[in-house]
Amino acid sequence: MLSWSTLPDLGAVALLTCAFGSVARRGQTTLSSLWLTGWIMIALHFAALIFVSAPGVWGTIASIIAYDALAWGGLLFMWACVPYRNRTSSRGILATLLAVNSLYIGLISTAPHPAWMMIAAASLFAVLPLCLAAASLRRHGFKHPLRWALLLVQCALTAFLLSVQMRGDNGIDLAFNAVFFTVYLSCVIHFWFAYRRNTAGAFVTLAGFLAWALVFVIAPALARLYPALHVDSEVWNLPKYVVAVGMILLLLEDQIEHNKFLALHDDLTGLPNRRLFQDRLANAIERARRGGSRAALLLIDLDHFKDVNDTVGHHVGDLLLKRVSEIFLGRMRRSDTVARTGGDEFSVILEDPISRDDAVRVGRMLTGLLQQPQELAGHTISIGASVGIGVFPEDATDPEGLCIAADLEMYADKYGARGGDGGSSRKSGPRWHRMESTQG
Repeated sequence: MLSWSTLPDLGAVALLTCAFGSVARRGQTTLSSLWLTGWIMIALHFAALIFVSAPGVWGTIASIIAYDALAWGGLLFMWACVPYRNRTSSRGILATLLAVNSLYIGLISTAPHPAWMMIAAASLFAVLPLCLAAASLRRHGFKHPLRWALLLVQCALTAFLLSVQMRGDNGIDLAFNAVFFTVYLSCVIHFWFAYRRNTAGAFVTLAGFLAWALVFVIAPALARLYPALHVDSEVWNLPKYVVAVGMILLLLEDQIEHNKFLALHDDLTGLPNRRLFQDRLANAIERARRGGSRAALLLIDLDHFKDVNDTVGHHVGDLLLKRVSEIFLGRMRRSDTVARTGGDEFSVILEDPISRDDAVRVGRMLTGLLQQPQELAGHTISIGASVGIGVFPEDATDPEGLCIAADLEMYADKYGARGGDGGSSRKSGPRWHRMESTQG
């Protein structure tokens, strides 16, 4: 006999999973992939519940699959929010929790078993994660408050299971619900740590996980204290839908933030683009005007960058631009701005305290760094740069005027570096890139 009462829940979760997958596919990340896998597990949970009432071994197998899938879904939701999930020890703890939860659920579903077996299974919830965490701490000195919180929760679960699981059927029920309460309480802790921001998605998801965890406390408590009170199963499933909606909101919020970032930043280097640069330059000048101080603008144009693209390819040219952005960012103060404002043109905004001599020294330092050979994709590349400097308020009192002043000086610098019809050079020797292939 099959239990078709869970079919509406299966349909609702399946539709939410499809909607979630559609949103996640637009900006697919490891996080969204883990969340999607978790929702597939929840859908599997409802699908297996249909067959739980089947007679004999098939009903037992369906029960194990249903509740294993419920635990696996929660553990994947939790692990997706671990900031250090790529560490070997973190993957080991996830695999351990998946295995231990599956083992314990399987034992409860096929109870009774010898006391020593249940005691050993309950102890594994704490012992194995503690061993892995201790090994990681000893080898790498790794410690994180989120890991200690997880270990504390697992130890509390082991203590609770050892105290109730041998009290007959009631103890088995308490232990069964305690396992799922712990899984989804861990989701609450991890989501709170990962999404401490004031957005609708974060609030809805966190509230949904908290309600989901409390279901495993409130439902058995009501059944025990008020046996005549009947609550439809759909009520207890509502937190699942709340979490699904919250996660979809989180993905949409992240995609909106990413689109805002792309609108104001260069896609290749991640630096502010011309639009954001102009806004920051205007703000820097306004702050300098109010404070009676200075602000400086450096325009830096790479020499012969086109020849790099033509000789060794655009891929190496892109790598060179990324390397230049890393060099500049590594030398600037946090209060300064480095932007990519053209194909091979970078702009630097220097805020107070700054003087013209300081700006000149910074310009010479940056161009000097670019003269050093760079190893890129099997090629050694040396490339120079021309720099122009504009200082507020001496050279101009508005952003456009400051850009013009720096641009004119940059072109004068480039013209002098390459020589020409009688122009005096302001740099020693010609500027030209040198490329030597290190590949056979």
